[in-house]
Amino acid sequence: MKPAAFDYFTPATVDEALALLAEHGGDAKPLAGGQSLIPAMNFRLARPAALWVGASLTRTRQQSFRR
Repeated sequence: MKPAAFDYFTPATVDEALALLAEHGGDAKPLAGGQSLIPAMNFRLARPAALWVGASLTRTRQQSFRR
């Protein structure tokens, strides 16, 4: 099975990442290495509307993304 359609973002700054989270709310999921999100999406156990990759972010050394 393949995942449902989703939007993919690569924000360049923490502010852009936070704006994406604010815009998409609980439907946005950040991707970081070692995640099981993609297999869950393949089986459609998880269906985020948007994914974003934090690897391209600047100023992340002391940032925390807690909700």
